[in-house]
Amino acid sequence: MIRDICKDQTFLALKAQPATPEDRQVAVDLLETLEHHREGCVGMAANMIGVSKRIIAFVYEDGYMAMFNPEIVKKSGPYQAEEGCLSLTGVRPARRWKSIKVRWQNEKFQERVKTFTGWTAQIIQHEIDHCEGIII
Repeated sequence: MIRDICKDQTFLALKAQPATPEDRQVAVDLLETLEHHREGCVGMAANMIGVSKRIIAFVYEDGYMAMFNPEIVKKSGPYQAEEGCLSLTGVRPARRWKSIKVRWQNEKFQERVKTFTGWTAQIIQHEIDHCEGIII
């Protein structure tokens, strides 16, 4: 189901709760909402659709990827970026890392670990910031 985009900064500033297997439908809704906004959006976190859970979705390779309970476990190559967000107006500065190692759970809640670089790494960092209640 395509959900409305949350723009309430008080809600967006809350740290998200861990996702559980009962939250799988939230990921489905998040992916459908991201696909709906594909012209102007490359990633979303669950709080952007009004659900305070640690779930992110983003453009990946030839499609999309969802992560439950993502966390960055290693990072290298800091740089300054400017980013926009559907939940916020304008573009804002953000400190990012060129390479990040992420641990998360897939839709079957199996643990995964992978290193991401470049644009994909930047998107993931932005969405994990949402999970932490960090408003760029």
